Parts: sequence; structure tokens; C-alpha cells
Amino acid sequence: MESKNRRIIILSAIFLLTFSAIYSTENFHIFQNNLIHYTLDDSTLSAHESPDVKSLDNGREIQTTIRLPRTVDVKIMARIHLRPIPKDELSVYDRWDRAGHVRLVRENEPDIEILKFMTAYGGETEWEMDVSHLAILLQGDCTFAGWIDTWVTPAWYIDFTLSYETSDVSNPTWIKPLFYKLSYELDDPGNSGIETTITIPDTINTVQFYYNVSGHCTDGMGADEFVSKYNVVYIDGREVHRFLPWREDCKQFRAINPYTRRWSNGTWSSDYDRTNWCPGDKVDPLLIKLDEYLTPGKHHIKLVIEDVRPRDENGYYGYWRISAYLTGK
Repeated sequence: MESKNRRIIILSAIFLLTFSAIYSTENFHIFQNNLIHYTLDDSTLSAHESPDVKSLDNGREIQTTIRLPRTVDVKIMARIHLRPIPKDELSVYDRWDRAGHVRLVRENEPDIEILKFMTAYGGETEWEMDVSHLAILLQGDCTFAGWIDTWVTPAWYIDFTLSYETSDVSNPTWIKPLFYKLSYELDDPGNSGIETTITIPDTINTVQFYYNVSGHCTDGMGADEFVSKYNVVYIDGREVHRFLPWREDCKQFRAINPYTRRWSNGTWSSDYDRTNWCPGDKVDPLLIKLDEYLTPGKHHIKLVIEDVRPRDENGYYGYWRISAYLTGK
């Protein structure tokens, strides 16, 4: 009887260890309480909790390198927390909605945006996104960049965490970065678009096109922030997808935009429909199924945003922030 009880205890312990291993979660804190702001002198940057975080782009971008576990079939959640820096008890330094992202820095190919967002009008925000489909890239030594398009100092604190949970998911086995452009303008690249050539491996049967996109303008008026333009995908010279990126649900985020302002016509600045973004929300990637066109072999891909607003006599213009990549399995 004692031997039987001992076996039961051992088997129970093995079961508990196996169960905890399958469902264990490990968190990797990429950025913790790190400062993003604008300054003319990079050498004066400070306020980083982590000594291995460096500042670029006059403080508007931070970068760090971290070693991640080597595993593919895993669930990965990206979590971000943005906090405006208080100026006094009643105000913050940066009261504006700012474009931003955390991206994976790649060598000899375009970077990949992991989580794209728009800050609130001076409000604190927090989001999470399932990025398990990027598992084959989010392993080993990885360099991450956090960026916010701010023009004040101090401005924002950022936390960014990747959580790995062992799972039986079947993630993509192939990823190909296509495009990353912080400012797609009429002057560059214009109506000719951006293009690249890729090769789909023979082992890939299913291909997804991930597209992160948001439209903006330098004076905050008119196109391309409030008037969408056609985004067009061409494969091997053939137009395969044409669409207008757009968001019509921004009103729901008014409560987390403490510095939104009400116009004379009664509308609030945070409520307006916009080209695929809202103040205070993350920007989800648009997914386009391209199996029919991207079969194994060599292909030419081109992306065109039509009729981007040209520079006017005051130098104001429209522009888009875009990135794209393919996944396959």
C-alpha cells in the first residue's frame, strides 16, 4: 500500500511539472520606464532605467538588444504601456496625439513593426497584441526600437514586454519583410510606389500579407489624415488588391484623451474618422490573403498609395507611415 501511494505521489508530481511546463509563461521586459522625447543633443539623454538602452533620432527613438528563447510553436503577447510625463498637477508636457511603434530591427532587409499605435491627446494608454505569427523572428538575439513622433521634452515613458507561453499553436514557418517606410510622400516615392522582388519557397502553401498603415498630414488638416487615398497592391505587374484604409470608431476613445478639444461646431478633435487610426488606440495590421498570386517561385511586389497630397506654398503635405511583410506555412 505504501509503495502504491508513493507511485501515485510521483506520478502526480510528474503531471504537475508537465502541466506547469506546458502552460508556463515567461516575460521579457524589452523597455521599462524608458524615456522618449525630443532634444537637440543626443549626448544629454538620460532617464533610462536600463543601461543598455541607447537613444537615437534626437531622443525620439530608443533601441536595445535582448536574447529571446529559441522556440517556434509558442504563443507570444506584446504589451505596451505609455505614460505622458507630468508638467505639474494639472498638465503634461506632450498633450498631442503622436504616431509611434515598437519594431524589430533587421539587418539587410526592412524592419518589422511589432506594435503600431497612436498616443492619446496627453493620456495614458495600454494595449496588448498577439504576435505569435512572428515567433520565428522573435528568438535569439533581437534588436528592438521604440519610437514616438514627439517634438517636446520631456515627453513619454514607455514599457514594452513580450510574454511567451508554451503552446501547441502552429505558427508560420516562413516570414519575409517587404517594406518599412516612415514617411511615404508624393516626393518620395510618389505615384510610382515602392517595390521589391521575393522568392516563395517550395514548401510554402499558405501566404498572408500583413500591412501596417496610417495616413497623416503635416498641418493636421485635410488629406491624407482625414481623406483616405487608395492603397494598391500589385503582384507581377497585376493589380490584386485596392482599398481605402479608414477608421470610423474614434469617438469611443474620447475618455482617454484628456486634452482633446471641442470645436465650434460641437465635434471633438479625438472623435474624427481617420485613415486607419484613432488617437489613443493601437493600429492593427490589415491582413490580405494572397495565396492565389504568391505561389512558390519568384515574384515582384509593388505597393502604391495614389494621389498623396503634394506640398503646398507653405510647405505642408500629406504622408503615410507604412510597413509590410509576408508570412507563410
